[in-house]
Amino acid sequence: QVQLVESGGGLVETGGSLQLSCAASVRTLSRSTVGWFRQAPGKEREFVAAIRWSAGTTYYPDSVKGRFTISRDNAKNTVYLQMNSLKPEDTAVYYCAAKMTPFALGAPDDYDYWGQGTQVTVSS
Repeated sequence: QVQLVESGGGLVETGGSLQLSCAASVRTLSRSTVGWFRQAPGKEREFVAAIRWSAGTTYYPDSVKGRFTISRDNAKNTVYLQMNSLKPEDTAVYYCAAKMTPFALGAPDDYDYWGQGTQVTVSS
């Protein structure tokens, strides 16, 4: 069983930055994929970023490319999402997700484990 705990959400003004963290309670993430998703009220869960742990390969949709950066810390089994140039449309609950294989990507159904979510609110 893998537990994921997100932190770092909050309220920020347009153009500001936040860094989210996702700590995994597992011995190793070496063959995993870890992703970030977000869900705004009344909308479907949306892919934000993913990283294939062993290779460090990262993936982003066009909506956040160039503004968001996903990274990992092997020693801490933690994934980060650095969010810059935030916009009001980035407001959502952000979720961390993990799949214990390197084959997941942008579909929520690809992932087996989910965190509880952290709220990000960007004021205009």
